Amino acid sequence: MRMRRPSVADRVGGASNPIDALKRLLTYMRPYRIQLIIVAFFIVAYNIFYILGPFLLGVAIDEYIIPGDVPGLGRILLWMLAVYAGMWLSGVIYGRVMAAVAQRTLQRLRKDLFDHMQTLSLGFFDRQSAGDLMSRLTNDMDAINQLLSQNLVSFLSSFFTLAGVLITMFVLNMWLALTALIIIPLMFILMAAIMQRIGPRFRDLQESLGALNGLMEENLAGQRVIIAYGQQGANLDDFEQLNETTRDASVTANVLAGVMAPLMAVLSTLNVAIVVGAGAAMALAGFGGVTIGTIATFADYTRRFGFPLMQIGNLFNSIISALAGAERIFDVLDTQPQVVDQPAAKKLESIKGDVVFEGVDFSYMPNQPILKKIDLNARPGEMIALVGPTGAGKTTIINMLTRFYDIEEGRILVDGQEIRDVQQDSLREQLGIVLQDTYLFSDTVIENIRYGRLDATDEEVFEAARLANADRFIRRLPDGYETMLSERANNISQGQRQLLAIARAILADPRILILDEATSSVDTRTEVQIQGALLNLMAGRTSFVIAHRLSTIREADQILVLKDGEIIERGNHQSLLEQQGFYHNLYLSQFKGTAVAA
Repeated sequence: MRMRRPSVADRVGGASNPIDALKRLLTYMRPYRIQLIIVAFFIVAYNIFYILGPFLLGVAIDEYIIPGDVPGLGRILLWMLAVYAGMWLSGVIYGRVMAAVAQRTLQRLRKDLFDHMQTLSLGFFDRQSAGDLMSRLTNDMDAINQLLSQNLVSFLSSFFTLAGVLITMFVLNMWLALTALIIIPLMFILMAAIMQRIGPRFRDLQESLGALNGLMEENLAGQRVIIAYGQQGANLDDFEQLNETTRDASVTANVLAGVMAPLMAVLSTLNVAIVVGAGAAMALAGFGGVTIGTIATFADYTRRFGFPLMQIGNLFNSIISALAGAERIFDVLDTQPQVVDQPAAKKLESIKGDVVFEGVDFSYMPNQPILKKIDLNARPGEMIALVGPTGAGKTTIINMLTRFYDIEEGRILVDGQEIRDVQQDSLREQLGIVLQDTYLFSDTVIENIRYGRLDATDEEVFEAARLANADRFIRRLPDGYETMLSERANNISQGQRQLLAIARAILADPRILILDEATSSVDTRTEVQIQGALLNLMAGRTSFVIAHRLSTIREADQILVLKDGEIIERGNHQSLLEQQGFYHNLYLSQFKGTAVAA
């Protein structure tokens, strides 16, 4: 089956605009005001030295070269050397200080983004591609790093240069300064027109890169399935299509941005020719006190006036790209969690494990109800089994109890307290969960088990593994409990991964235990071994067990049979068999081959 290509519908939130993104980035730099003042001081110093160079050149020509004053020429050359050395030193200082500020700013922004993602509800991650989120944490952050450490300072320095050169030209000779400005309005008009078109293109490029990363992440994670079904060619087609989309977005954005620099270069060169021609005519006519040195100075200033514009053109594509990345990051930061604690939410202290559902309704999508008027009462220490066909709502009931999502109607009570009135963390501290889709981290076996309770001792971890019947296979691993698991724990079997997840839940020592197909990936012999450990674990605890293998829930105190989001039957194993309803047929279909009733 071909993997879904991430689309525009997968985007988070809505973009603001580049100016707002820049303003928000600057707020992250406020703690470094002193360093920024130092940067500003040396930028100004750099530009003063930058402007003094051509001025001293004109003085050298008029006062020393034409009169033939060699000693005077030597002295002014030393001054020029000092000016250019000062310019170099100022550039080094503001560059290093700004790089440090940029890294500290990026550190704060990266931390805020990662911290905020820890607060977002499960529904957010259900909607988002992991690859796209990784792209925001890496590609977009790198673009912002380039902006803050280099491009922003260069951009600001260019504007200082423009202002300084312009003021100096008017001080030296108003008429030549006016001549130099003839073509400048055209430069700004063309620049503004190009800028207006480039911004959305770079936003599209960043989103295409995020989608491409999402597709690659899915393909890498799903290689086993892809190879098993021989779908490498189909996935390559998907990749090629999205890769071409990214290429087209990149070409469009960069071609538009690439027009800026050569256009500014041509107009700048034309401007130099106009100024030199006008200056020569004024000098020959004896108008305005124009000298050869003045013409040389203005030729240099005009060239330098055009250089910042060219630099702005060169920097503009990376600046817009970075701001587009910043918008995507702030989109995530602006996303609010769907499940939040009430302002007066209390901490759920140690509980007995009494769980009540009263008229619970829920739907993931509007007008598509998943749960309808669910009522159940689990007394402390009871085992509640949830059975039914795929899509009946079994896992959704667990999602409601863990408060991964909030219910729409009704109430869920734990020891008489409505779970929306207690802190989420304190609720989940009372829960031990073994999900159908087992997830283990790229760490040692012992640390993966210890994840259930981080302050557990090694001996407590070993005991949890023994209860889960995992100790024997763990000790046969190359490094025993210190064996490193690969990404997604692909160096052990699915059944072994399930055993480690069960050990982790045992270590957590919860009052309410949730087993979502906890034995679905183990063989029959291992399942028998686990059942004894699970029964010991569930003793004295309220347990919710989702199982397709009905043999695992014969001892359940209550069996709730769900179909189309409703509880259609309830009772224990024997009473449900005697009813000869849906559960009876489901049981026979597993053990005697009878078809399930519709």
